[in-house]
Amino acid sequence: MAIKTVYEDCDILIVGGGMAGTGATFESRYWGKNMKIVCAEKANIDRSGAVAQGLYAINCYMGMQWGENQPEDHVRYARNDLMGMVREDLAYDMARHVDSAVHMFEEWGLPMMRNKETGRYQREGKWQIMIHGESYKPIVAEAAKKSADKIYNRVMITHLLMDETEENRIGGACGFNMRTGDFHVFRAKAVICSAGGASHIFKPRAVGEGMGRTWYAPWSNGSAYALPIAVGAKMTQMENRIVLTRFKDGYGPVGAYFLHLKTYTQNGAGEDYEKKWYENTKAMVGEYIDHHPVPTCLRNHAFIQETIAGGGPIHMVTMEAFQDPHLEEIGWENFLGMTIGQAIVWASQDIDPKYQNPELTTSEPYVMGSHATCSGAWCSGPEDLSPPEYFWGYNRMMTVNGLFAAGDAAGGTAHAFSSGSFTEGRLCAKAAVKYINDKKAENIKVSDGQCEKFKEDIYKPLENYTVGRNEITSGTVSPSYLLPAQGLQRLQKIMDDYCGGIGTHYMTNGNMLKRGLELLDTLTEDLEHIGAEDYHQLMRTWELKHRVLVSQCVAEHTLFREETRWPGYYYRGDFLKLDDDNWHCLTVSRRDPKTGKFTLEKAPVYHLAVSYTHLTLPTILLV
Repeated sequence: MAIKTVYEDCDILIVGGGMAGTGATFESRYWGKNMKIVCAEKANIDRSGAVAQGLYAINCYMGMQWGENQPEDHVRYARNDLMGMVREDLAYDMARHVDSAVHMFEEWGLPMMRNKETGRYQREGKWQIMIHGESYKPIVAEAAKKSADKIYNRVMITHLLMDETEENRIGGACGFNMRTGDFHVFRAKAVICSAGGASHIFKPRAVGEGMGRTWYAPWSNGSAYALPIAVGAKMTQMENRIVLTRFKDGYGPVGAYFLHLKTYTQNGAGEDYEKKWYENTKAMVGEYIDHHPVPTCLRNHAFIQETIAGGGPIHMVTMEAFQDPHLEEIGWENFLGMTIGQAIVWASQDIDPKYQNPELTTSEPYVMGSHATCSGAWCSGPEDLSPPEYFWGYNRMMTVNGLFAAGDAAGGTAHAFSSGSFTEGRLCAKAAVKYINDKKAENIKVSDGQCEKFKEDIYKPLENYTVGRNEITSGTVSPSYLLPAQGLQRLQKIMDDYCGGIGTHYMTNGNMLKRGLELLDTLTEDLEHIGAEDYHQLMRTWELKHRVLVSQCVAEHTLFREETRWPGYYYRGDFLKLDDDNWHCLTVSRRDPKTGKFTLEKAPVYHLAVSYTHLTLPTILLV
């Protein structure tokens, strides 16, 4: 098969064109006026990433101009919700810049809802503001398209390229066009990884034809993590997956209902069940259960335990709020503007939330660092905030020189969401430009040999299929290869059975994790024999390979942390308590690119002083 190779040399390459990627692309032009800026996007930048369909609220906005919140308030909130495990330097840095990003969205044409009495943005909760977000992504994408020298749509990045003149320095990336099949080589002085986190690594609630019915985008295959893991970048908090409470079957979001409609939950008997589990939870996590607001995972814990105890189904009480015509309208608009699938599911089941309280469920786990967890790459922080252990020269740069992380890729910045991811992209871009201007990217060499090796790896599944397809006598089962869908089902069963999925009520232990890792190793070996019928299946193949690598990292981290830090997200049955004495720390891993073996270590958690107004390094406290 003759595959065309397309070379593109640039200064900054942005991998992924979601909210983080658009922010990085836009800001790269501002600081790098004469630099060549290129963005590679797996889908089409106009409708890609986590907010592709639309969004009803911007979930991270301080409102500093009106004195609503300050960055330190957001840091304390994130610290509380994550049971102490946050990179507070990164979180503060994002929070102090996020308002300016939101103001730009409005200037670019995003319709914002405003409070008629105050003129301020309409609040949905302490951190959320309400928007008419159907056009959110196209508006932001337009700014990126005007800033970039070139946008490559439908190009999936499968591998990062390394410089061959200086150890541990990035040299670019490569991948393929899913429409033409062309092999794309991007040689770059700096790379900003702004790809998506990982959905579908655990078996979802909805299977078969409904498999794509998830909360997080089903096309988020973990490239944000797999790409840096593969080249030896350190990762942090990869055990910190998230489980979401959602409306059953349609995965519709509950936040707007709780916050704006003031709804609440009850068990199958119509009881307030959460208080029943207070003593149980306190025995597991101590004083964290008394924090306000109650950490999200602990509310999940009460939900899960009540269900296991036979108190289900759990319902959201909507009937009261929907008697108000205005609130009823808002309730429906919430789905019609963001998750229309939930409205369709309710219609198919004859559920009208005005007359029937809809059922809730807990989702399968996701690894999405920009939402409400801290999974992602171990990154340098900003010079004015970070202690020495957190700083090595350039903001958001990973432990691989010239490789930067934003959005899902950046570890430690929980509750960033769409606006925070865009902001992190901007911060990355400024740092990447400085890195280049400081002459840190001189004389990079990426040989044809390195590129050709990856080219052979990328297209091998097409060859596997071509050679083995005639051996099939019936159906799709081949003695010579497995298909991406078959491999994905294997992966999801392994993670569900052994790493704390829905099938075990999120329970795992050391022995289960070790067995899971053995099975993941076997699956990795078998993926050398995966087959792809066409370029679309080739994309599914590499999505699966990235998911498997991420899953290995998640399992290794979960095995390493010998405590149950986040009950309601997962449980270590052999260490069924939070253990601040031994595990009030961040976890950091590195996979050796040559051997494929993971090593893990603890890193200190620094809680910055209450006031950040005149922050200096001596005011940083080690707890």
